[in-house]
Amino acid sequence: MGIKVSKHPHKGQALLLALALAAAWSPAYAFKLFGVKFFERPNQEQKNEDTIGEPVVYSVDFNVSNATRFDGNSETKDVKKTLEAASALWRDKDKPASGVSGLLSKARSDYRRLLDTLYGRGRYGGSISIKADGREVSELPPDVELSQPVKISVSVDPGPSFLFGRTAIANQAPTTTNRRDKVPLPQDQGFAPGQLARSGTILKADALATEAWRQQGYPKAKVASQRVVAAHRTNTVDATIEMKPGRKAYYGPVAVRGTDRMDPAFVAWMAGLPRGQEYDPDDIDRANKRLMRLGVFRSSRFEEANVIDPDGLMPINLIVQERPLHRFGVGADYSTLDGAGLKAYWLHRNLFGHAESLKLETKVAGFGNTTNPADLTYRAGVSFTRPGVFTPDSDLVASVVGDREVLDIYTRTSITGLIGFNRIFTDELSGKLFLAGGPSRFNDDFGIRDFLDVGVLGGLIYDTRDNKTDPTSGYYLDGTVHPFYEFNYGNPAVRMEAEGRAYYGFGKERRFVLAGRLKVGSIVGPSIAETAPDKLFLAGGGGSVRGYAYRNIGVEGPGGIVTGGRSLAEASAELRAHITDSIGVVGFVDAGYVGADSVPDFSQKFRVGVGAGLRYYTGLGPLRADVAVPLDRHEGDPRLAFYIGLGQAF
Repeated sequence: MGIKVSKHPHKGQALLLALALAAAWSPAYAFKLFGVKFFERPNQEQKNEDTIGEPVVYSVDFNVSNATRFDGNSETKDVKKTLEAASALWRDKDKPASGVSGLLSKARSDYRRLLDTLYGRGRYGGSISIKADGREVSELPPDVELSQPVKISVSVDPGPSFLFGRTAIANQAPTTTNRRDKVPLPQDQGFAPGQLARSGTILKADALATEAWRQQGYPKAKVASQRVVAAHRTNTVDATIEMKPGRKAYYGPVAVRGTDRMDPAFVAWMAGLPRGQEYDPDDIDRANKRLMRLGVFRSSRFEEANVIDPDGLMPINLIVQERPLHRFGVGADYSTLDGAGLKAYWLHRNLFGHAESLKLETKVAGFGNTTNPADLTYRAGVSFTRPGVFTPDSDLVASVVGDREVLDIYTRTSITGLIGFNRIFTDELSGKLFLAGGPSRFNDDFGIRDFLDVGVLGGLIYDTRDNKTDPTSGYYLDGTVHPFYEFNYGNPAVRMEAEGRAYYGFGKERRFVLAGRLKVGSIVGPSIAETAPDKLFLAGGGGSVRGYAYRNIGVEGPGGIVTGGRSLAEASAELRAHITDSIGVVGFVDAGYVGADSVPDFSQKFRVGVGAGLRYYTGLGPLRADVAVPLDRHEGDPRLAFYIGLGQAF
């Protein structure tokens, strides 16, 4: 006799079991690469199964009877697939169980898993039978003897689909006009009469109703009572949720624990939760992100007090764990075009107790293309960052960098200084404002020239992408303006650059993504001959126009001389497709134009590259391997270019 959900034509059935089961936790592993799991923590049930006895081989026959939706259409195949995915017996059918007791434990747990799955699909009148050698598992004694291999049969009658009859939320949060406090209404998420009565929909309604109160300043809001009844005569579920919002709260004092070298008063200020301000869970999320951006803490956690004091203030504890004070890193890279490079850095995380960072870094590149030290590229720099200047979201940044860059079209030797501020305005909008400049010397087709420029660099970034390394929706907009004065030639100039990216995912689970990128730039002021070459625009290479040599697309003059231009236009389009959960393919086309004038007249040719790539999706982002072909190959461009990296190309 199998486990059954009783059917009484005139009686209701409480579904508390369904709600409890639907909230069951299932473990996840931290990282998976090429099928190997790292840092996985097995659950206790698996540990028990792995230590009970000798391996027992078994086979599984999985049967699901006809499953008809409330609209009369069959969904047996879909229901069976979902039930098989939930069944541990089915998932592990190709590996032996750990003893008879381990097999029985797995089978008995499947009753719960399968029932939970039926409730999750809005089916409350089904029955489940799991038999071993023809006998119901739920009735077998622990010391039963079974054949080898054991024949397991799983039979599930899903029963009818149930719809919501009556739904109600008592004491629901009032409607808010603040868009940041708005929470989707439960009735818009399926908690409404006539909708499929999934157990998960009821749980989601609980969470949404609670979050709606929390967003309006009630941190202790909770579900006071819940009445869920199934009527088997009509195949309907009536659900009533009663909310208890509690008292409205305002931030009390923030007490910091766990600091070692950090100043706890500064940490509390950086949390950005001023005493007396209305509670908002979004503030807590932003505070956590802000503290982790400091780079000083390994972890941070907020604990809200259990009791709100008579004045409405709610004290908050902030528990942090600091990272080691110093960090040292080395790295290497290789390009078929630019050769190999080595880089290293040393970082001091917390100079004076306010998360000030000092970073020293160096790089040498160009190995393989030359053995002459004079033809290598060098970089050395020092940077200082002081967070929390003026506001918790403003950082003071200062740096000095010395460069010697050897490219095909010029050699640059320079010292660049920078001082200014980064500011995060919202989760989507950030900005920067710097005073920047320094001397530079260039050796190119114009001869040896010296420049000295000083100017202001300002920019804004608006980013709504759902994922930074593998976006499937959203926009990315980046604009910079750099007015400067060049002293050696006496020229004022303005350099402007803007880039936009857009993403559109479609198909089941957004397995296909259309991605587009457009970038434009312009320099207003001096001629090309009187502008430092690194201020001019060049295109080509990864992140620009794939298939062409790095920065080899420019203005072509007499004799085939290539220089940077005063205007830029780039465009890219990609179609990304998931073949499996871990493998994807990409087709792309890139195009770029560099013009001699501030406003492009398109007298130069657009250079186009096409290609395809593979993606292997990891927890850190997709591993990217692209191959591209230039359609208008010039001297210095490869016939075929390869690109490898982490994350999508844009």
